[in-house]
Amino acid sequence: MPHRVQFDFEITFSNGGGLSGRDFRLDIDGNDIADAALAAYLVEDLRLLMVGAVQIRNKRIIAEAHKREPAQASQPGEFVDLSHTIANGTLTHRGMPGPLICDWLSREASREKYAPGTEFQIARIDMIANTGTYLDCPFHRFAEGSDLADLALDACSDLDAVVVRADCRGGPAIDVGAFRGLDLKNRAVLVHTGWDAHWDTPAYFGVHPFLTEAAAQHLREAGARLVGIDSMNIDDTRPATRPVHTTLLGAGILIVEHLCNLAAVPDRGFAFSAVPPKLRGVGTFPVRAMARLHARR
Repeated sequence: MPHRVQFDFEITFSNGGGLSGRDFRLDIDGNDIADAALAAYLVEDLRLLMVGAVQIRNKRIIAEAHKREPAQASQPGEFVDLSHTIANGTLTHRGMPGPLICDWLSREASREKYAPGTEFQIARIDMIANTGTYLDCPFHRFAEGSDLADLALDACSDLDAVVVRADCRGGPAIDVGAFRGLDLKNRAVLVHTGWDAHWDTPAYFGVHPFLTEAAAQHLREAGARLVGIDSMNIDDTRPATRPVHTTLLGAGILIVEHLCNLAAVPDRGFAFSAVPPKLRGVGTFPVRAMARLHARR
């Protein structure tokens, strides 16, 4: 029998006001869902923006038929897109310019170069490397570290992966406890906070979820191959230090920041890929991050 979750909720918005509901029901995969994952699911399902906090109360699981067809992306063998769209002017970090995307050769101008009925568009893109959903390799932090041209394909593609649902209602820091007891060796570890709901709003640049230095050290000792997060930065950006970048990249563990849509991915049973171009002298670049769901056994 499929399951649904029934719960009360209270949502406060970063720009003021709030929203609450009682005995709300949603379809879920499996027979349980963590509060943090449920909060992210609710925000996405209601298409809410500028969400400050979500409180889940009186949650209970009900054996009940789903009320709508499951999304195609949740089917085994298919793909879930985990990357933000980059458009002209998209801002990823406060103080860093958005990309300039324009025609180098427009379709109209190309008509002068080709036979009648034949036309092309060639785009020009001027942007900083830290734009959209992107991957960091050791050269981003260390001058002697390997750059994107040195990156082995098996380091960032088709990695066995797990999603860690982080409950950030008590504060933005995600500590060791979120990862204890999990088998992380040789896996991509993707941290789901729900912060991607703020993408393309001023709230995205505020105090965001991040990993502690102790959590990064635990991930290193546990043998993680890649660590991703769906918030603005894997480090706390308020101080000038970046201990998580230092710990992970110093151990050759890749980082992917600004992920999205992790609520659509199961906790495990999928492969993760985030492949950048083969660029020499560059330590960070946008990727098309994706999950490929395994067939159920």
